[in-house]
Amino acid sequence: MNPPSPHPGHPAAHSRLHEQEQVNRQDHEHDHPHDHEHDQSEILDLDAEVLAEHIASITAWLPVASSPSRIVDLGCGTGAGTLALLERFPEAQVTAVDVSDAHLDRLREKAAAAGAADRVRVVRADLDAPAWPGLGTPELVWASASLHHMADPARALRQVHDLLAPYGLFAVVELAGFPRFLPGNAPQDAPGLEERCHAALDRHHAERLPHRGADWGAALAEAGFTVEDERTVTVDIGPPHGDAVGRYALSSLRRMRGGVADLLTAGDLTAFDRLLDPDGPHGVLHRTDLRVRTERTVWAARSLQRPVPVSPHG
Repeated sequence: MNPPSPHPGHPAAHSRLHEQEQVNRQDHEHDHPHDHEHDQSEILDLDAEVLAEHIASITAWLPVASSPSRIVDLGCGTGAGTLALLERFPEAQVTAVDVSDAHLDRLREKAAAAGAADRVRVVRADLDAPAWPGLGTPELVWASASLHHMADPARALRQVHDLLAPYGLFAVVELAGFPRFLPGNAPQDAPGLEERCHAALDRHHAERLPHRGADWGAALAEAGFTVEDERTVTVDIGPPHGDAVGRYALSSLRRMRGGVADLLTAGDLTAFDRLLDPDGPHGVLHRTDLRVRTERTVWAARSLQRPVPVSPHG
C-alpha cells in the first residue's frame, strides 16, 4: 500500500499508495533524505491526481453492508486512499498511519483543504514494529501498496485481524508494478527502452522486495480472514490528457532511472536522460503520445471473529 529505496524492513517503506506507490518506495539509497521525501510526496500527489477515478472505483466496489464509522489507512502516504475513503463514506472517521512526518503533514494540508480535517487522525508509526500504537477498533482497514514493503507481512496481517471489529473488512490493494508511459517504439533512438528498464527493475526488486507479487489471497486466509472478493482494475489513460500526466511520467521515470542507472548501456542511459530533460524537445513533458498503463489487484477480506463472551462470574 506502498517507493524509495529502503530495504523491505526499512520504516520508510510504509509510506503508501501508489509503485509509485512503488517507486516511491522504490529501493535505492538517497544521500539527501529531505529532498527524497519531498520528491516522494510529489509523486504520491501526482499519482493520486492522475488515478483518482480508479481509486474511487475501488472504494465504490468495497463489499460493505453498511457504511463504516471507523477506518484505518495503513501506510497512508500523502492521503490518496484516506481522502477517497472520506468521500466514499461521508460519516466515517479515518486514522491515517505512516512513518513519514512529511507525508503526514501533507495529508493534514489536503484534509484541511477538503474540509475534512476534523475527520482525520494521523498517527506516525513504523508498521514493522512488533507492536502498533492504539488504532481503535475499525470496521474497515485499508492497505494500498504497503504490505509488500513490510519485513514480515504475515505478522502484519495477523495484527490487522486482531485489530478489526468483528466481521470487519480488510481491503488490500497491490499494484502489478511500475506504471508504463511510453509507446513500444519509443524513444526513437532507443526503441523499447522502457520495457528494458522494467525488466532490469524487476530483477532488482526480486532480491530487495521478496514479498512483491505475493499471493495475498492465500496469505489473508492463513491469517484467519475469509476472502470475499477479488478484482483487478486495469488502468489505461491515453491522450488527450492534462499536463499532470506528463509531470507524473517525468517524476516516475526519474525514480526509475535511480534504480536502473547502473544496469543500462551507455546508449540507453543517454536516451533516458533525453526523456528526462524538461526543456528538451524529446523530453516526456513534450510528448503527446503518453499513456498511463498499470494494473491494481484488490482483495476484500472479512474478519469473522466473534466477540469473546463475558462470563457472568467475571
